[in-house]
Amino acid sequence: MSDQATGMRDDDLDALCAHWPGVTRSIKWEVDLVYSVANKMFVVMCALGPDRGRLSFKVDTERFLELTEQPGMAPAHYMARAFWISVTEPERFSREELNAFVRRSYELVRANLPKKTQAALEDHRPG
Repeated sequence: MSDQATGMRDDDLDALCAHWPGVTRSIKWEVDLVYSVANKMFVVMCALGPDRGRLSFKVDTERFLELTEQPGMAPAHYMARAFWISVTEPERFSREELNAFVRRSYELVRANLPKKTQAALEDHRPG
């Protein structure tokens, strides 16, 4: 058995995203923990019920089909047309892999923000 951590808990996600510029955390639809940048979602984690721990996030357009064909991943409900995937079996993936997917989603969503908004985020970097 590997000592590498797999899956992700809500406190892991919080530790990962909380300090990125412009990030806010909210609960939506009563069960989903949502992280957004400038009010645009970049990762959703189911916090309650049978899907607890399931993650959804945006991926690069050219990686969408490749990723959704992997065991443990599927197109995200309602968001697949925007190239979002759902990690249906987070325990199949290392925490490091999941962290990289979440970070890339943040970067993709942030890159689509208006230039003025992106510049304002740069001005407020912690540091």
